Amino acid sequence: MNNSILRVITGWIFGLIALACIIFGGLPLLLLVSVIIFLASKEFVNILEHKGFYPSLKVIFFADAIFAVMAYFNCFNLVPLAFTVGTMTAFMWVLFRGKQPYIANASTTIVGFVYSGWFPLHLLFLRDLGANNHTSLQMILKTDILSAGLGYVLFMFLLVIITDVGCYYFGRKFGKHKLAPVISPNKTIEGSIGGAVCALIGGFIIAYFIKLPWYHALIAGILVTTFAQIGDLCESLMKRDAGVKDSGDLLPGHGGFLDRTDSYIFTIPVMYYYFAYFVQSNDLWINIINFVKGIFNA
Repeated sequence: MNNSILRVITGWIFGLIALACIIFGGLPLLLLVSVIIFLASKEFVNILEHKGFYPSLKVIFFADAIFAVMAYFNCFNLVPLAFTVGTMTAFMWVLFRGKQPYIANASTTIVGFVYSGWFPLHLLFLRDLGANNHTSLQMILKTDILSAGLGYVLFMFLLVIITDVGCYYFGRKFGKHKLAPVISPNKTIEGSIGGAVCALIGGFIIAYFIKLPWYHALIAGILVTTFAQIGDLCESLMKRDAGVKDSGDLLPGHGGFLDRTDSYIFTIPVMYYYFAYFVQSNDLWINIINFVKGIFNA
């Protein structure tokens, strides 16, 4: 089958499954994110092994499982504990296994459960924004499907796709100046700008339907298209440094799960913190203003 057709079919299937899980939220979304994290973590370890580093996949899975439970039940208060346990476990694994290079193995293990686990799990936090789960059973089943978080996730999800499509089209049509010639030779400045403009236009349209004010649509659109492209480049950086073309071959026409989801890895946490602290609540602004006032009044 033609690779382009295979790529489109795979993209549609993966996209529709992801969209269904996002709409229903709760356990379906947890299952989707868990599967992606499991496969992406394996690909991350495989990439690093090509570089001569040996992060522990078991420790990464262990830390990611803790993070997944915390994210599902919105237990932000346990985050420091989880990071402490995960980091100590990574160092103890290196200590008792005794395989060189020690520092690199411990460091890449920690980077592994942050990059391929903790960052993507912010999708659960983002999806639950504005949800009204009053009882323990409602909190477990996530019964408030039509929460504000659904609109925020769809906004991000669609703008990342629009960015990717816009970058590809404008890069092919008008691309002349390389964006990052060493890291990703096919990406151009013209493509990057074209993708960003498309994302901003799409952001204003989507914002109208989810009742997001225009100024938040503008800021959120800039954040999405910027960090989607940064995430893509960062994954390309790892692959280039390790000397591999694709992170895997599980998705026909796309490569691996990291290749397909790299644009979301940085975008998801950035959008969660923006919507949580600047759209849903003004507490952060108030705290910053009070902090500044306290400095000048001291």
